Amino acid sequence: MDNIVVDSSVVIKWFVVEPFSTEAHRILDGYQAGVFTLHAPDLIHAEFGNIVWKKQRFQGLSAVDAQQIIDTFRQLAFVATPTADLLDEAYRLAVAHERTVYDALYIALSVREQCLYVTADEKLFNALRATFPNIRWVADWQ
Repeated sequence: MDNIVVDSSVVIKWFVVEPFSTEAHRILDGYQAGVFTLHAPDLIHAEFGNIVWKKQRFQGLSAVDAQQIIDTFRQLAFVATPTADLLDEAYRLAVAHERTVYDALYIALSVREQCLYVTADEKLFNALRATFPNIRWVADWQ
């Protein structure tokens, strides 16, 4: 079974139709088939919750649907690494590559686990793909 680091920009596409949801669902399908183990910094829970809150608050997602998304998300078996364990390396990466520490946590985890990191953040992908060959943009997922 392969390890994959995914961020909240990918995970939200499993629950809400957005550009590249089809590609993101291929990752979810692989996870559900036992092909992948999903990894993320434990920050993903707060980030995901915030995205759902924004969709409810500003984009018309119903409260019932929002709660169902949160409940279903909580059932996913992420291997969640404490951000405290990644902070030193994430901070170094953030400074070196002029990225947020939040983003760098995912990169640091991918480096630590020696696995792919999949994101739907095209700007992040484009900024780091030359330096971090294990980063993948969700649109390229097949």
